[in-house]
Amino acid sequence: MTSYEVEHDIAASQPTRRRRPDLSTYFTALEQVETAGSQDRTHNNANAVPTPPAMAAVYRSLGEAFQVMQTDGEGNNRLLNAMIQMLAADAEAPPREVKGVSDEWLTGMWTRLPYAPLTWSTKQVSTSLPQQHDAALERIPKKSLKPKDSCPICGNPFLDDKYPLVVRLPCHRSHIFDLECITPWLKLHPTCPLDRKDLLEKEKANREEVRKAVENDDEEEWDDMYA
Repeated sequence: MTSYEVEHDIAASQPTRRRRPDLSTYFTALEQVETAGSQDRTHNNANAVPTPPAMAAVYRSLGEAFQVMQTDGEGNNRLLNAMIQMLAADAEAPPREVKGVSDEWLTGMWTRLPYAPLTWSTKQVSTSLPQQHDAALERIPKKSLKPKDSCPICGNPFLDDKYPLVVRLPCHRSHIFDLECITPWLKLHPTCPLDRKDLLEKEKANREEVRKAVENDDEEEWDDMYA
C-alpha cells in the first residue's frame, strides 16, 4: 500500500529538526556574573563576587535552553541529557565564579602579556615567546563538510545552513560542533562535552611558561644589580 504522499505526488515530510533556542536570557545572565570581562569589555565591577542565586540562574538558563533541543531526532540525546544533568547539578551547588573559556580563547585573539599578575615586572616578556594566542577553535570550511556530518548538540546537519559556522575542539579531530551550540557550554565549562577533556590545559601550561620566564628575568636583574 502506497503512502498518501506518493499517491498525491507530495514530497515526503522531513523529520523535525532540533531548533536552536533563544539564548538571549542566558547571555544576559552570564554577563552579570562574568567578572573577568575581556580585552575589549570589562565588567562593571571587576572585584565583585557573584551571588549564588545569580550563578545558579546562569546554569539553569542554559539547561532550560538545551531542554528545548530535546526532541526525537538524529542528535545525540545521551550527550544532551548528560550536559543538562551537569548544568542542573551546577545550579544546585553553583561555583563561586564562572570557570569557562574567555572570549579571546574562542576567537584566538589573546596575547600572552595579560597573564602576568600586577605584582610582576611590567617589562615585556622575552620575545622568543609567541605573543599571539593559538586559535583554540579551528574553523572548518564548508567544502570540508560531508552531508552526514551533524552537530552532536543540536543534531542538525551542518550543511543545512547556507553559511555553516563549524568549529573543531582541540581534543580530537572528530569533535566538531556548530559554533553557536558549543559556545554557551564552553563559557561555563572549559571541557569537551564528548570526552570531558580540559581544553584550557594548554593555556595553563602557557601561563606557567610565562611565569617562569618573568621570574628568570627578574632573577637576572637582581644578579646584575648585586654583581
